[in-house]
Amino acid sequence: MRATLAGCGAIALWAFLGLLSRGAAEVPPLELTALSFTVSAMLGLSVIAARGRLQALRQPARAWVHGVGGLAGYHALYFAALDLAPPAEAGLLNYAWPLLIVLFSAPLLGLRLRWTHGLGTLLAGCGCLLLLLHPDATQRGSGAWIGDLLAISAAVVWALYSVISRRMHAVPTEAVAGFCAASALLAALAHYAIEPSVVPSAHAWLAIIALGVGPVGAAFFLWDVGMKQGDPRLLGTLAYATPVLSTALLCAGGYAPWSVTLGAAALLVAAGGLVASHRAA
Repeated sequence: MRATLAGCGAIALWAFLGLLSRGAAEVPPLELTALSFTVSAMLGLSVIAARGRLQALRQPARAWVHGVGGLAGYHALYFAALDLAPPAEAGLLNYAWPLLIVLFSAPLLGLRLRWTHGLGTLLAGCGCLLLLLHPDATQRGSGAWIGDLLAISAAVVWALYSVISRRMHAVPTEAVAGFCAASALLAALAHYAIEPSVVPSAHAWLAIIALGVGPVGAAFFLWDVGMKQGDPRLLGTLAYATPVLSTALLCAGGYAPWSVTLGAAALLVAAGGLVASHRAA
């Protein structure tokens, strides 16, 4: 139960991911990924060094590929999606990852799915389709559609990373600090290769630090504990509560206009999670 609660803590922190990302919108996606991961890596490595657990970084290559690919890949795709598509829309599409975690748990982990998971998936899927098929969406330019595709791709990457984490239970949670450091380096190299550099403003630096401490920092460690020791089906379904809060925060922060369509889509996605979480354990 404590492990599942840890996963819930990560879900709560991720509600602020979109809002803080838009607070640093002036920074290119890969640069933002590199800077936020640098903050989380510095904090994580400091903690495990103080505990004398640096040996936890000695992991096989497959663990590093899984950790770095999941962390760096997801956030690069997500930040790029926010840069191209309307933020609230990209955020909701990205929250297909809880649905995918529930569905992937059956073939990859051998966990049983109930009829409530299917109904919840259908409701959440209708919410995503409502966003993509409403008249305003179909009249947008190609850039926004690319952003939508990146948001969905990010969801697939994070769902696979999360589910496979349970199969790598031998890898200690402390190793996540090393994955963050490697992700920062990889994102920095990619940034210098294809993006212009931007010196963040004071406001952007505050958002970057907050990202590194919370949604791109502590949340990873909490999520690792939750996925390895808790119930991934329950966490995957409970995560559907996050889109509503995330969307509300974006609108309250002035980064997205509220609309009936957006509200209906958020409610459908959240309802899907509530239905699927019924008797999920």
